[in-house]
Amino acid sequence: MVSADSGDGEVEPDDTLRSFGETVKASRKRAGLTQEQLAPRIGYSVQYVGSVEQGRRHPSRNFINKTEAVLDSFGVIGIAARQLARRRGLASWFRRWAELEEVAVTLNTYECRSIPGLLQPESYARALIGNVPPLATPEQADARVAVRMERQKLLLRTPYVLFSFVIEQSLIERRTGGPEVTRELIDRLLECGKLPNVDIQIMPTVSPEHAGTDGPFRLLETDEHEWLGYTEGQESGHVISDPKAISLLHQRYAKLRIQALNPADSAGLLMRMRGSL
Repeated sequence: MVSADSGDGEVEPDDTLRSFGETVKASRKRAGLTQEQLAPRIGYSVQYVGSVEQGRRHPSRNFINKTEAVLDSFGVIGIAARQLARRRGLASWFRRWAELEEVAVTLNTYECRSIPGLLQPESYARALIGNVPPLATPEQADARVAVRMERQKLLLRTPYVLFSFVIEQSLIERRTGGPEVTRELIDRLLECGKLPNVDIQIMPTVSPEHAGTDGPFRLLETDEHEWLGYTEGQESGHVISDPKAISLLHQRYAKLRIQALNPADSAGLLMRMRGSL
């Protein structure tokens, strides 16, 4: 009997987990089984089944496969699991913004903590995940990296989303993960900067005038031409919709783009930085 083999304990419920749990529950009831009857048939405890159905636990792949087979759900559980997998590696406070990214036509990002996820090579993403406590299990790290890489498809989606990134030079100089990872990071930035819909600007380390000293933020225009903002702190994220606050962030971002190196000069700086590694 398995009590919890997924590597993940109970978590705060979210809409995606709840949706998956409701799918399992509906399939179980259609099969005429109680939780107590289903649990031994799939080799899990009643508590595990209940936690999954309530959206409080990420199901393991083994649980998904066994439940699908026992309940004969015509593939519905597998489909729901694929939807769940696309969100599993996202922090709960970031999921709403990730959903908004998928309907964006414009996305502006200023970052001073780490390279934005949309621009990270896998080696850099893994180095970041491996540095911040509580340390992720191998399964959790793989899930986070997989979702991050999946999000990067937005850069290539057509019709094009217009991306602008203003990134602090110090983030590259930090050499997160070591010299080889930093080379891969710079190569990735140069590659993305060549895309017709992506502008990458580096904010020099020495910059007497700087409009971003209040911290990182993002601005997004939806497909309905509504502008929204996003700020993030330790274990928290906040989507901003107030027009006055959005106007303020637009003013700051406009100033940052003037103060940072233009895309061509930024690419030149990145190539020099790579050469010095």
